[in-house]
Amino acid sequence: MSAQGNAEGIVIAIDGPSGSGKSSTARGVATERGLRYLDTGAMYRAVTWWMLHHEVDVDDAAAVAAAASRPVVTMGTDPTAPTVRVDGVDVAREIRSREVTASVSAVSAVPRVRERLVALQRAVIAEARRGAPGIVVEGRDITTVVAPDAPVKLYLTASAEARAQRRSREVRTTDIAATQADLARRDLLDSSRAASPLTRTEDSLELETSGLTLDEVVAIVVKLVDEAAAREGSAAL
Repeated sequence: MSAQGNAEGIVIAIDGPSGSGKSSTARGVATERGLRYLDTGAMYRAVTWWMLHHEVDVDDAAAVAAAASRPVVTMGTDPTAPTVRVDGVDVAREIRSREVTASVSAVSAVPRVRERLVALQRAVIAEARRGAPGIVVEGRDITTVVAPDAPVKLYLTASAEARAQRRSREVRTTDIAATQADLARRDLLDSSRAASPLTRTEDSLELETSGLTLDEVVAIVVKLVDEAAAREGSAAL
């Protein structure tokens, strides 16, 4: 993915912790510029859901690794209606459960899981670049592992309070303190794991979103996308 010809779409890589605004921003940018959209975190949640559904001990890394090749994860990349299926079953609602949220960091830390899903993610990216203007990909290792040569690389962040409030609204809870504690726990696990830890690359633009509206953040990223598309000679947006 290092060289981009005129017929190839652009790749926008967005990393950041939970609650930083990655998903909303990525979908907004993709919708604004007619790009595809991939939520890689949903893929890890889908595998986690499958492990729990099939009674695999998610705290047993060897057991998770042994089963990692079994779930068939299929992602829909329409930013206005993204989908996630496991073995043909729509699990978009199920993967947002508290049980999955509590277990996804453990499952995503298993190298075999990451190897398999990174390969799938790169395949989705390659397809989007061939058949569409490009794709916005968000997660925790997009700029470092999945698409390190992306012409636009962003690291979104926000204050702990803002992230907790956003996530609380998403999961419809009023216990913001508990949500903040859970986010801190996930931050520690995601940034300290041996396989593809959450980190910001030196060439990624860090964007602090606490004091910005979603529209303002999307506008900033859209401008960067347009500039990169013109610079790289990507497919017209």
